[in-house]
Amino acid sequence: MALIHLSSPHVSKANATDRVMRLVLLATLPALLALTFFFGWGSLIQLCLAATSALLFEAVCLRLRKRPILFFLRDGSALVTAILLALAIPPFAPWWVVVIGSFTAIVIAKHLYGGLGNNPFNPAMVAYALLLISFPVEMTQWNAPFVLIGDSWKALASFPESLMIIFSGVNHHLIDAYTGATPLEVLKHRGGMTTEEVWRNVPVLSDGVFAWYGISAAWLMGGVFLIYRKVITWHAPFAMISILFLLSSLFYAGDPSNFADPFVHIGVGATMMCAFFIATDPVSCATSNRGKIVFGIGVGALIYIIRTWGSFPDAAAFAILLMNLAAPFIDHYTQPRSYGHRRANRGIGGGR
Repeated sequence: MALIHLSSPHVSKANATDRVMRLVLLATLPALLALTFFFGWGSLIQLCLAATSALLFEAVCLRLRKRPILFFLRDGSALVTAILLALAIPPFAPWWVVVIGSFTAIVIAKHLYGGLGNNPFNPAMVAYALLLISFPVEMTQWNAPFVLIGDSWKALASFPESLMIIFSGVNHHLIDAYTGATPLEVLKHRGGMTTEEVWRNVPVLSDGVFAWYGISAAWLMGGVFLIYRKVITWHAPFAMISILFLLSSLFYAGDPSNFADPFVHIGVGATMMCAFFIATDPVSCATSNRGKIVFGIGVGALIYIIRTWGSFPDAAAFAILLMNLAAPFIDHYTQPRSYGHRRANRGIGGGR
């Protein structure tokens, strides 16, 4: 009887790109539901618009590059980029903001570098950073949670009103009624008030911050699901959240009147989304487990530094892009030890 000898490594099940992307799409569902619950129909409309435009730009680029269109559209990468971008921008942002963002993410940040697997920067964060710098007014006007403007669902913009605000841009009374500053922006530009005074006197913090905590909890649920399904590992999210919590705790303990509570940095803004869905990008971020920890520490530290002393209230996109630049360097110096070698092959001299 013939014996079959198979050499390692042994893979029990294929982890195809389309399967990974489907799981990531499924993990974003809690955040989409939370955003729709607290902020109305805007996020769902932006998601549909971003997905449609991103798939269109993807198809055009594939055609120009003479690649099989349906094969690459089915992998889901363009759809994931579009959904992450749509859920990061304000729900009532004009339609052209989303289209410009999709064009930037797919054409410039992805295909100009060679397509999936070759992009050095996270496409969604490239698009978000460009939109934030180019259109600061449209990108910083978030609609307030429904509890701030009434106790009934009628206080939220209806689906037709949401469509009118996003696509027409002429109903300024609706825009003024439903939009306002985010908690991080209020804390950033508090006009001489202490942090305690802002918490007591500004409704978006005193009454409505729980909505942002709910959305962060939804992103956390999606991230735990991805870790459970082994799509991502815990290293980068744990390192990023831990260093952000540590730095904010140290400064808050020293001067609570001028620095935000550490739970605000964790639960408000894009922290959880960045930790589980952006900092774990297998293409543009670090790859080894040790490198992921270093990468997460860098992202968390940069987020706190820019939030506290920089010009932007939330800095997740800029922190990710800066660390994307450092990812090859981190990978080079955090290589694991190869089997049969006494130490890892890293540094200028290499390993022996």
